[in-house]
Amino acid sequence: MSGFKSLFKQTFIYGLATVLPRMLSFILVPLYTDPEVLSVEEYGRISFIFAYFVLFNVVLAYGMETAFFRFFNKEDNQDKVTGTSAISLIISSFALLGIAFLFRDQISALINIELKYLNLVFIILLLDALVIIPFAWLRATAKPMRYAIIKILNVAVNLGLNVFLLLYLKDLAEGNSVFDSIYKPDFETSYIFISNLIASGLTLLILLPFYAQIKLKFDTVLWKKMMRYAMPVLIAGIAYSVNETFDRILLEKLLPADIADEQVGMYSACYKLALFMTLFATAFRLGIEPYFFSHSKSDNPQRNYARILEYFVAFGSVIFLTVVVFADVLKPLIIRSEAYYEAMWIVPFILLANFCLGIYHNLSVWYKITDRTKFGAYISIFGAITTLLLNYVLIPVIGFKGSAIATLSAYLIMMLLSYYYGRKYYPIPYDLKKIVLYLGLSTLFSMVYFYVFRGNYVIGIGALIVFLTLVFQLEKKELKHLLKRN
Repeated sequence: MSGFKSLFKQTFIYGLATVLPRMLSFILVPLYTDPEVLSVEEYGRISFIFAYFVLFNVVLAYGMETAFFRFFNKEDNQDKVTGTSAISLIISSFALLGIAFLFRDQISALINIELKYLNLVFIILLLDALVIIPFAWLRATAKPMRYAIIKILNVAVNLGLNVFLLLYLKDLAEGNSVFDSIYKPDFETSYIFISNLIASGLTLLILLPFYAQIKLKFDTVLWKKMMRYAMPVLIAGIAYSVNETFDRILLEKLLPADIADEQVGMYSACYKLALFMTLFATAFRLGIEPYFFSHSKSDNPQRNYARILEYFVAFGSVIFLTVVVFADVLKPLIIRSEAYYEAMWIVPFILLANFCLGIYHNLSVWYKITDRTKFGAYISIFGAITTLLLNYVLIPVIGFKGSAIATLSAYLIMMLLSYYYGRKYYPIPYDLKKIVLYLGLSTLFSMVYFYVFRGNYVIGIGALIVFLTLVFQLEKKELKHLLKRN
């Protein structure tokens, strides 16, 4: 049980590093959705550009972070693993971004992003790629507090600059030559990317000592083994980025040009209400990923893996139902304009989709620790194909509702496929009765409340209390063990 206490302690700290900054980033959504700052169309345009960020980040990382974790715990010489992976990412990042700058005009025309924004995007991508291994090393060497502080600082700087440049710079520029030289009218979108660039640059500056203290020695044999492990992860990552962000890209391309940016803006803003589930799933994954690898050779690790998934589903079900019940209370706190509320329909679908994705990440332990990462690629590719096909079919008919349905379908299929193949190659004794009960009942309560009784808080809160009581009764024994001191 002490192993679980350590797991949850690290999960809490990594959660702080992820949840707190992103909760702070909620400030940006009210800021961006304020009609005096950005129009719905402008916010949609920014969301469209950030959708490409996810894909480009995956390509620049090419699975090396996951390979680093695997070989850091597998190889005797951990310094060699760290040096090889760091050098690999340094060389590839500069090479790929150098090529991108050479062909930036063609890339701009191909993906429909203005060149003035694309140049900033390229620089941000380079800065972010150079901190991948330093951050991974902090996690692998159990330095969660340092990891958390740097992550929080990054987002705090980004937020501070956004608020200053979008809200205060214009007023300060009047009658002040210093601020007037900085301020440019109709420059809001560029200010957003400049804020991101400065925050990323500061993060790299803080982590530069990492490169000085490690042994920058490249091992070709090890690198080839790491790349064989990483390539399926890269393919899975590209497929994941399709599932995660291509809905915005396809909405922009498949809807009529006169409404596309507006629809993307509404969809992206309401999508943010699913952030509570995303934060929980991400924090949990950051905590358990090193745990999965480090405990893979312990006695009967499958039993612990099964219990971890059960905890995840129990907590995730409560978060899912809670956010659905109080979605209309949360929306004016996050989304400042009613012009976005038309897309509230998507909220339960996106929440459930991210819940299924979180379950999938927990289930994926089987192919990561058995070095069958190609299955992760196969499953993610199947999910991406589902995303693309359903978006192409549904967007012209029902707009952003089709994107929400496609996202849920893709992650649900990925979750089921991972469970099916996991039973074959690395059987884990999951308590299916509890997992299906929690997932099924929270989904039933959420869908019935939101689409039938939405706004009736007597029914909504009543359903939440019933569900919480059920979870507590079934899990109270485990909770007592977790809270009990050694």
